[in-house]
Amino acid sequence: MLGVRPGADSDFVTMGGTSLTAARMASALREHHPGVSVAGLYRHTVLRDMAAHIDALDTPVEDTGPRRVVRPLRRRTGAAQILVQTVLYGVQGLRLLTGLAVADNLLGILAPQVWAPHTSWWLVALAWLLLFSAPGRFAIGALAARVLTRGVTPGAHPRGGRVHLRLWTAERTVAAFGVPSLMGTPWARWYARALGCAAGRNVSLHAMPPVTGLAEFGDGASVEPEADIAGWWIDGETLHVGPVRLGADSRAGHRSMLMPGSSLGAGAELAPGACLDGHVPAGETWVGSPARPDAAAHHANGPVRPAEDWPEPRRERSRRWSAAYALALLGMPLLPVLAAVPALAATFWLIKDSASLTTVAVSLLLAVPLFTVVTTVCWMLVVAGTVRVLNRGISAGLHPACGGVAWRAWVITRLLDGARRNLFPIYAGLATPVWMRMLGARIGRGAELSTVLPLPSLLTVDDGAFLADDTLVAPYELRGGWVRLGTAHVGRRAFLGNSGIIGPGRSVPDHGLVGVLSDAPEHSEPGTSWLGRPAMPLPRVATVADAERTFTPPRRLVLARAGVELCRILPLMCGLVLADMVLIGEQWALNHGGLGLAALVAAPLLALGGILAGLLATAAKWLLMGRFRSGEHPLWSSFVWRNELFDTFVESLAVPWLVGPFTGTPVLNWWLRTLGVRIGRGVWCDTHWLPETDLITLGDGVTVNRGCVLQTHLFHDRIMRMDTVHLAEGASLGPHGIVLPGTTVGAHTAIAPSSLVMRGETVPPGTRWAGNPIAGQRPAAVPQREAAA
Repeated sequence: MLGVRPGADSDFVTMGGTSLTAARMASALREHHPGVSVAGLYRHTVLRDMAAHIDALDTPVEDTGPRRVVRPLRRRTGAAQILVQTVLYGVQGLRLLTGLAVADNLLGILAPQVWAPHTSWWLVALAWLLLFSAPGRFAIGALAARVLTRGVTPGAHPRGGRVHLRLWTAERTVAAFGVPSLMGTPWARWYARALGCAAGRNVSLHAMPPVTGLAEFGDGASVEPEADIAGWWIDGETLHVGPVRLGADSRAGHRSMLMPGSSLGAGAELAPGACLDGHVPAGETWVGSPARPDAAAHHANGPVRPAEDWPEPRRERSRRWSAAYALALLGMPLLPVLAAVPALAATFWLIKDSASLTTVAVSLLLAVPLFTVVTTVCWMLVVAGTVRVLNRGISAGLHPACGGVAWRAWVITRLLDGARRNLFPIYAGLATPVWMRMLGARIGRGAELSTVLPLPSLLTVDDGAFLADDTLVAPYELRGGWVRLGTAHVGRRAFLGNSGIIGPGRSVPDHGLVGVLSDAPEHSEPGTSWLGRPAMPLPRVATVADAERTFTPPRRLVLARAGVELCRILPLMCGLVLADMVLIGEQWALNHGGLGLAALVAAPLLALGGILAGLLATAAKWLLMGRFRSGEHPLWSSFVWRNELFDTFVESLAVPWLVGPFTGTPVLNWWLRTLGVRIGRGVWCDTHWLPETDLITLGDGVTVNRGCVLQTHLFHDRIMRMDTVHLAEGASLGPHGIVLPGTTVGAHTAIAPSSLVMRGETVPPGTRWAGNPIAGQRPAAVPQREAAA
């Protein structure tokens, strides 16, 4: 593989071994030594030691029963999902109808028109209370979840069966009513109780509790944003459901996952990004995937309590800051309205003298380009201005979780997480550094930032650094009634990979690299590379490429890229055209058939809008990119810019209109096929993150859980390297797992949650793997429920 003749004392890395070579070597060795992992090879780089390590793996594997066979999902499951989403479209249509009634009533006061009938303000107020107000959404979401999940018990259930459908419907209903906006507020604990969860005093709940109600939160327990405590996941054709328990003053970090049946003891801590399948004893810190005791937090004579770095738990609650959260819940939805004031004023001026609805429609459609640009710029200014004001109270250190600093950090995080969706066109482009500077971050020259989520005033990015998709930088940490903030620093020409995390007080040094789904270590030297959770050193040789195509582009390339990126406004314009069409359709129905007809046509209109949005994104893909093929392209190339433009059509047009509502349904599979993905029968795909679609193959009966990424490209050294991803028949990828380019997951093989399959790996069929990166092979057995059948 390396083109040299090795000796017993030769070092794999010294001979030129890379992560890609290690993955290919591990894949080849697995034919005769099934337990070989890339991490194991890197821990034993001297060939003599490597051979001894491989020999030690050759132990008989305990027979766990018959090998499983995963069958395709039943068609009636998909039919039921489509029916449910049609009903939820109707709910969304009622929200639109409420806004339309308000607009008609105001128009009736200022400039009455025959095509804009009056609706009772009492009826409008009732609709607002039920569909828009936090108490109404709270009550309806909790009630719906309780009814839908009544009788759901821990255990194994069929994928696509009644329990699975009820869980899926409950989560979609809760999301449709906007309940996630309550997370992080004092009312999140009450929502958890309304679901049936046991929640003690002073619980800080910043992630959604399980809709099943199968959770316990002890006094002072903390759950940070994006932690997964849903209490269910799908393994092959089996749905696993179970309770999660967090003891008093315990902490579940950002993007961590507690699998069904997992628990944290009193004062225990699950680190960010870790995946727990078991129990963390009281006072201990566990890290990684799968989670294990943190060696850095333990002495030889026993565990060290993670609370040593924190003050004593704080039990007081502040009524003043509880009121501030209530005001924020009322005020944040008004910020988009504030940004839309110029467009709304212009709309009134355009339609105030219109004699017919047809004239209104023509006027609004002609104004779409101007309205899109003006509203986008105004929304940027509103968000940036709000964040800059809030930044003044943000400082590194420890602060009360129910206080001003914590409230500001929560509001900023909420605003910027939303901005990654509704301002997606300005991310991953030339505008992103400018945007981050507007927000208060210190960004160097030539830095490239994708969909990063920071606390801006605590972020410093040096010249030439690269932050890839969905990176989390300087997030706030919670524990025992306290919040901890810290700065984050990305050095000169450093790289942070997709879904990477830089925790408070940490940094990536100059020319350093932190890989995909990895954490920045506490200490690292310039030029070093790290991978995994917990992070391990990754020997790597940087690729030398044309500087004009990577770090120092000439002016003509900058102007060319800017021209392509200006076209990212087009998906927003298309979305506004679709919104105008839906509203005009509802207005026509309201005018001719009253509220009843307007409510009935809402779902079909939104469904039609979703279909058109999906088709427009598909057309953009084939017009801009044609068919994706394996290969390499530098950052400063037309291919990369056009690919980002296509991605904007997906994220800003297809996702809000079609893909988001139908994730996990056959509709998503049908749409992905139009983009070139090869998808077999009965596939459960609960994610839309399949970037270069033609390079992906999903066999019959494959399961891809929530939060997964089939990552067909990597971008280190500013070169886009693309390769295929193949999940064979019956394979399953657990929640939040990532599969890197050039990988093949064998038939009926199971990859556990929060796992990373390395670039170039081939995973044998009929086996089970877990870890970041994956390790630990054993046969994939039939679950108890299936074996009994």
